[in-house]
Amino acid sequence: MAYFSQSILSVVARPRHLALFAVLAAAAVPSSADARIGGYDGVWNVTFATTRGVCSSGYSVPFTVTGNRVSSAGGGRVSGTVNRGGAVAVQVSVGASHASGGGRLGGTAGAGSWRGVISGDQCSGTWQATRT
Repeated sequence: MAYFSQSILSVVARPRHLALFAVLAAAAVPSSADARIGGYDGVWNVTFATTRGVCSSGYSVPFTVTGNRVSSAGGGRVSGTVNRGGAVAVQVSVGASHASGGGRLGGTAGAGSWRGVISGDQCSGTWQATRT
């Protein structure tokens, strides 16, 4: 044990090794990006608006984010991912209707676009989300 303490002390005491030790220690500490993993966790209420097509507009759907996964918080099948920077990609299907979308989450809000086939009609639009 005494040898280990002396060898660490001798490495830390040398200025050149001290810089290397500091770099290695900093690399071992989680970065702020790592700390954001799970930073989007919770239930998000997503409101859809149609900008092309004859699909209904203004409906809301709750999604759940856990870690980097997006899933349904009730109704339909939802699958997707959100990365550390908040970029999100989601696929939704309810019966014969299906859509995919992408965008960005940040803090307690998010926004993006979507497109799909809803009740047989091809549509696209935008979405906005708020974390509840």
